[in-house]
Amino acid sequence: MSASTNVLLHHGDTETQSFNPILRVSVVDFLHFTHPCLSAFIRGLPKSLPLTALSTCHLSTVNCQLSTVNCFIRVMITLLIMNILEKHWQISPHITAEADKNLAGYPPFLRQVLFNRGFGTSEESNRFLAALPVDPVHSEKIKGLGAAVDRLSYAIAHGESIVVYGDYDADGVTATALMCECLVALGGRAHAYIPDRFEEGYGLNVSALRQLKEEGASVVISVDCGIRSLKEAEEARRLGLDLIITDHHTPGTELPDAVAIINTKQDGDEYPEKQLAGVGTAFKLAHALEKKLHLGEDQSARFLDLVALGTVADMVPLLGENRWMVREGLAQIRQPKRQGLFSLISVSGLKAANVRAGDIGFMLGPRLNAAGRLETAKRALLLLMTDDVFEAGKLAQDLDNQNRTRQDLTTEMTASAEEMVTAAGDDALLLFALHPEYNPGVVGLVASRLTEKFYRPSIVGQRGEQTTRASCRSIPEFHITQALESCADLFENFGGHAAAAGFTVRNERLPEVMDRLNAYAQEKLSGLALRPTLIADAEIPLSELKADLLNQIELIEPTGYGNPQVYLVSRGLQVREARTVGQEGRHLKLVVSDGWITYDAIAFRQGHWAQAMPKAVDLLYRFEANEFNGRSRLQLNVRDLKANA
Repeated sequence: MSASTNVLLHHGDTETQSFNPILRVSVVDFLHFTHPCLSAFIRGLPKSLPLTALSTCHLSTVNCQLSTVNCFIRVMITLLIMNILEKHWQISPHITAEADKNLAGYPPFLRQVLFNRGFGTSEESNRFLAALPVDPVHSEKIKGLGAAVDRLSYAIAHGESIVVYGDYDADGVTATALMCECLVALGGRAHAYIPDRFEEGYGLNVSALRQLKEEGASVVISVDCGIRSLKEAEEARRLGLDLIITDHHTPGTELPDAVAIINTKQDGDEYPEKQLAGVGTAFKLAHALEKKLHLGEDQSARFLDLVALGTVADMVPLLGENRWMVREGLAQIRQPKRQGLFSLISVSGLKAANVRAGDIGFMLGPRLNAAGRLETAKRALLLLMTDDVFEAGKLAQDLDNQNRTRQDLTTEMTASAEEMVTAAGDDALLLFALHPEYNPGVVGLVASRLTEKFYRPSIVGQRGEQTTRASCRSIPEFHITQALESCADLFENFGGHAAAAGFTVRNERLPEVMDRLNAYAQEKLSGLALRPTLIADAEIPLSELKADLLNQIELIEPTGYGNPQVYLVSRGLQVREARTVGQEGRHLKLVVSDGWITYDAIAFRQGHWAQAMPKAVDLLYRFEANEFNGRSRLQLNVRDLKANA
């Protein structure tokens, strides 16, 4: 770090501020790393001092070891370089007396965890823990479902050509595979069409519809897309194509003119579950179609492995019907009958019998997504639909290789994007990183990295010759799709959810888009203390971490977006051992103790702490069983670490 770097130590207000627009680090925290005499040393310094000057300060006037100061400086510089954003820990409020009484049939710890998730009665809790399905009667309330079933039944009976028009992410690919398999099993003439991300972009497009009509298609079913395709639906009508839209993205003020629209978020839809993924929405259509054509015999449950894959990968809330579908789907994944899925699990280094929702999110989903991010999603679709063991093995290996390439590209682009947003200034509430050479298949991942690191909504995109295609990721305080709505008149197309969205805009309109989005962010975020908050279910001593507690935690699975994993906090733990592990020492391996009980702990992507590990720490972590070489051992999976006060 050079002396010219704008990093100041303000010990008067116990806060350091760097050129980084996000970084705020308390000096008080760092004093815990050092000998108490360093406090007096710091108080004796000028109120505002360049951090690098600490290394040359005259220390003869204080009774302090040079190594202590060097330790302090090393910690400060390390964390500043790493751009570590201090996180606020929030312990969930203690269960109320009324809820505690209502949930008396459960162990005290489980009562607290259920209460934290909004369940205060025995009936609600029983239904949640059992992951019961939605009453079949409610399916009849899905708007557009009857019209879609009637049109597809006619197409199947008369041998018409049906095209399933999907998306190139894991949700879209699983939905496409599900719908194609269902239609073929019912005797339909169906095939898939997934647009090329780089040539065609997201969703329905006019050229593709014209091509499909020329090839003889009579019906087109969109899955995981189409809800904002107004001009495309108009063209389909002109061409004589009957369009059925199944989608889960937020509808606009005007709906496409289609034979049927199945989207439980649309006005007038009375179905109680509003958070289905694209594949979950397709599953509802497949279920209704099979029920009609099989004269009431329901065989659609065989598709729940696909539903689980797409639902978890798309990060929709794992509550309500999604929770039931994912739990049932995981049971199928653990005993895979789908050859491609078995091969995908194998190349991911997983054991099928142990696959959890988190493995879908971090291992299986990224590999399915990798194909569409770098080239075409056809490999991922073929993998899910093939019965050939050799083809499945080759396709799975291809996806694994592409995922490694995608990881390298993401790392490279993230570094570039971080430089770009840092250079933009220290008052940015909305982060932009746009570049002609950015890969449009990876911009969403880079936006996620920026948002995670800086805790700001982020927009990352590829600026082409005529248009810019961008992906957006956001924080709970900022509904990104509503922000895009404020610029709806400027976009070629856009859409998404509260936390994730995307858009395409002509380059001449891009400056106005940026100005209006920045103004919108100022209106919504100005004055807020933007800092990530980590919520823990309970503060607990190590002595209470036993196998029975882990069994109670397992009842909350499947966990994910909307139903977070159980996190605990333990304070004042002695650090018996600390070392870095993994590539370039990125991760931290610990042995911690409360003086009586000792546990191993792993802190992923926190290897920087090893350079100046405090003697006592507070941990926010998951309690889990770690299986390695056939042995299972209880450990703490650390999400965040702080020096103990």
